[in-house]
Amino acid sequence: MIGRIFAKDKHYLREYLGVTRMCSRRGRMEVKMKVTLKDGSVKEYAQAMSVIDIAKDLSEGLARMACAGEVNGEVVDLRTVVEEDASVNILTARDAEGLAALRHTASHVMAQAVKRLYPTAKLAIGPSIADGFYYDMEFETPLTSDDFEKIEAEMKKIVKEDLKVERFTKSREDAIAFMKEKNEPYKVELIEDLPEGEEISFYSQGEFVDLCAGPHLMSTKDVGKAFKIMSLAGAYWRGDEHNKMLTRLYATAFAKKDELEAYITMMEEAKKRDHRKLGKELGLFMMNEAGPGFPFFLPKGMVLKNTLLDYWREIHRRAGYVEVSTPIILNRKLWETSGHWDHYKNNMYTTVIDEEDYAIKPMNCPGGVLVYASEPRSYRDLPLRVGELGLVHRHEKSGQLHGLMRVRSFTQDDAHIFMTPEQIKEEIKGVVALIDEVYSLFGFEYHVELSTRPEDSMGSDEDWEMATDALKSALDELKLPYVVNEGDGAFYGPKIDFHLVDCIGRTWQCGTIQLDFQLPQRFALEYIGADGEKHRPIMIHRVVFGSIERFIGILIEHFAGAFPVWLAPVQVKVLPISDKYMDYAHSVQEKLFDAGIRSEVDTRSEKIGYKIREAQTSKIPYMLVVGQKEEEEGTVAVRSRAAGDEGAKNVDVFVEELLKEIKTKENRLKSAE
Repeated sequence: MIGRIFAKDKHYLREYLGVTRMCSRRGRMEVKMKVTLKDGSVKEYAQAMSVIDIAKDLSEGLARMACAGEVNGEVVDLRTVVEEDASVNILTARDAEGLAALRHTASHVMAQAVKRLYPTAKLAIGPSIADGFYYDMEFETPLTSDDFEKIEAEMKKIVKEDLKVERFTKSREDAIAFMKEKNEPYKVELIEDLPEGEEISFYSQGEFVDLCAGPHLMSTKDVGKAFKIMSLAGAYWRGDEHNKMLTRLYATAFAKKDELEAYITMMEEAKKRDHRKLGKELGLFMMNEAGPGFPFFLPKGMVLKNTLLDYWREIHRRAGYVEVSTPIILNRKLWETSGHWDHYKNNMYTTVIDEEDYAIKPMNCPGGVLVYASEPRSYRDLPLRVGELGLVHRHEKSGQLHGLMRVRSFTQDDAHIFMTPEQIKEEIKGVVALIDEVYSLFGFEYHVELSTRPEDSMGSDEDWEMATDALKSALDELKLPYVVNEGDGAFYGPKIDFHLVDCIGRTWQCGTIQLDFQLPQRFALEYIGADGEKHRPIMIHRVVFGSIERFIGILIEHFAGAFPVWLAPVQVKVLPISDKYMDYAHSVQEKLFDAGIRSEVDTRSEKIGYKIREAQTSKIPYMLVVGQKEEEEGTVAVRSRAAGDEGAKNVDVFVEELLKEIKTKENRLKSAE
């Protein structure tokens, strides 16, 4: 029996034999604690064990790679002592939480390097983030990118020093005095905001001490050499524009140098694809100080936007949706009933009409609810799928605005599905299928997160549990892998978020499915069931694109402005070799126009090579070169982004082939030139 149990783990066998020898010498040994590992196996210990010691017991190699631990589902420091039966998982840099711990430690190393080089610098906060970490600081003399190399060199020294990272605690009062003594006013303010009697944790490494909850690596050496300071920016203390502007140092760190190099390559590629730069170059959109965060779409940008909206209407008509439009401004009473006034007021623009409070809608949901409530409903009417391309406004802080990615006004491709409880799973499956169709068309891969009840929420525990279980059940039946994102649901219900991955590996959260038991209750929505009695419908909120504006920004960067022909604002550019063939060029364009193909004629008196290069720079899918031979034969010389010179084609043949490509929404260009 023993042989079968331990055959795969010689280390465990040795430990077992050691225990049995101890038992033979000392008599019966009592096991104090059982630790259940990620693979379901169980380890038994006679005493409390720290997470790092458990890792060492499992494997010295695992201990060297360990960044943090997970005890009973909670991410903890490696120094955390496990004192009773528990499930334990050792997290490495391959795990998101483990990588976050590595980056968090790297942020302390960076802060220590800054303090060595600039002793008067004041430290604010330095968390890990999705792509790395940052630290907000106050400097007497402004920092520039020229300082990065010096700071990185000092960071390398600190890593080489192999400083032990140690955790200690102080009472709130002692912690305040401690940070005042170190002349760190921002840390003092953070501690003062904590409740009295709170125990405050710190981490030290050499001469450097920082206020921090952790988790952290065991030594500065464990940070390794794969880190880099990426950029700096201004950041208001605590995100409040009324506070002092601090310097935010952005950086990143990885477990391996090749991972860092791959990330840097991706970021360099991202700079080339920046939608703000391409949007200006391609004449798609603009921003103006007259309306910060309120985008202006230019003619070509409107073609792109309307083409997307036409596609949205096409797929939703097929999926059984009806479309409505609801007012942009609605009175306060509505927003109080929906819960937005209490839970979202700080993000809403308000006004007064006839001495009554109104709000510009930040979401379309309450308007959709009023549409449902506008007439009696029967179970025969359900599910009712109501779509809306609604213009919404949300107050975003000026420092958070970013091109089309973060704006104050945007079109949300909302839909609200009203249904019976029995229809929940099938409707969720239908939405998932729709989202999958859209993302696949654009070449996006995606992963799914299930977000659960946030702290600021409304509704009973029973309703939340029922809604969350319904989403889980639908995902399980679809066999769709997902991770649970605790506490990130909407205030009215849990949600499924779709995170798409673009062609250079970046992740964007776009599609979402939110299950809502609350609004139907708050608005007393009803339907007559098959039993003749009144029942309350269940509501789904969902978007596919999310924000149309943001999705356009993502598409610009995903395709580097080189859109598939069906989406391209200008699909064909006709290029006459000289002015002699201008009439023929315009006759070709007329045929394209009559066929519904978006085209332009380059009427400039430039050499044909220059015209071709300009068309390529403008990301035009097709160029038609026309001269004497083409005019005589009724043909065009076709050049495409996908294949270059495609030779001469009859105009009608080219039109037919292009219309087919547009109809099928084929993407001949898999990557930008």
